[in-house]
Amino acid sequence: MPYAAPLSVDAVRDLRCILAVQGLRAFGYGFGSVLLGSALAADGLSATRVGAVFAAMLAGMAGSSLLAARYADRFGRRRSYVALLVVMAVAAAVFALTDSFPLLVLAALSGTLSTDPNESGPVTTLEQAMIGTAPAPDRIRVFGRYNAVAYLSGSLGALLAGGPEALRGVWPHVPAGQRWLLVLSASALLAALVATRLTGAVEPLVRHGSRGRLVRSRPTVRRLAALFAVDAFAGGFVVQSFLVYWLAREYGASPQSMGVVFFAAGLLQAASSVLAGRLGARLGLLNTMVFTHLPANLLLAAIPCAPTLPIAVALLLARAALSQMDVPARQAYVVTMVDPGERVTAAAYTNIARYAARPVAPLAAAALLQLGWIGLPFVLAGGLRIAYDLTLYALFRHARPAAADDGSPE
Repeated sequence: MPYAAPLSVDAVRDLRCILAVQGLRAFGYGFGSVLLGSALAADGLSATRVGAVFAAMLAGMAGSSLLAARYADRFGRRRSYVALLVVMAVAAAVFALTDSFPLLVLAALSGTLSTDPNESGPVTTLEQAMIGTAPAPDRIRVFGRYNAVAYLSGSLGALLAGGPEALRGVWPHVPAGQRWLLVLSASALLAALVATRLTGAVEPLVRHGSRGRLVRSRPTVRRLAALFAVDAFAGGFVVQSFLVYWLAREYGASPQSMGVVFFAAGLLQAASSVLAGRLGARLGLLNTMVFTHLPANLLLAAIPCAPTLPIAVALLLARAALSQMDVPARQAYVVTMVDPGERVTAAAYTNIARYAARPVAPLAAAALLQLGWIGLPFVLAGGLRIAYDLTLYALFRHARPAAADDGSPE
């Protein structure tokens, strides 16, 4: 991995460890996301209780991210990181081994479970802060690889999640789908072992009273968090489950064909994350965020106008190739625009804003479907995200990185 500024042996080792942990986690999340819904249904939980479990996951991600913002640097990033991965293994084991509703809610509230391979509450927050120690010129490339690993591993995990059912046709005694969630538990334990190899280079050298709070970076983080909340809210109108529903209703698309489409979308997202690193180095982080996101949102708004399934899928895949290019740029931008000692807190608060806004939109989308045009959520999502892009550019196009950010370790 080339760097514009030399990195110590420990820093290179730490970055490789974080990418390995990300790959293990994302594989487990991708594998588990396919099995989780069917496992909860097999447990006989009502729709209300299933909704409560998923709501607890989102609440747990937000709450535990707040705790990470407050205490992770005090407790130590390495110790916090390993502890969270062990908690993730335990929480996944609960889902694999019991159908007790109170225990499922308690495990979900840990904040370490996710159906998104790229975001997982406090673990993601710590990773973003630790990756932020990379030299500023190379930070976007590192975040690009970080996200590419997540998309590739998550897609592979989701693809292999169909294995147990296929094996059952050959060997009827294959364990129930719920038990296979232990794969997520095992991947978390392996990730915890890898995380123990991190060095002291990931810990902040800054020792001051603002640890766990925002001081000089507060105005910047507040504006970014508000804008990211709008972006996440807009994205919630067209979550993957809604896309599957819409394509099935409009064009009769089968779940099998959609599985292939979304696997291909994951591969495109992985490739675009790497490309985002190259663009960010040339165009700048803000320009990469805005000018890759704008065409992706125009494509999103155009999807309901597609006359046939192949055209709709082509628009969907074209959007997938662009829509996630802003993610590594956004993550690098947050840690670049704040003081080094406030990176964990800034990453936590901007992530929490996204977690809090996301669940509201699917409820709004369901209400919009009653208005008669099923394509309306696409148009609103695209329009809101275009407004987000333009506002972000207007507010931050003259902003400068934090004065303390020289790209050196904290």
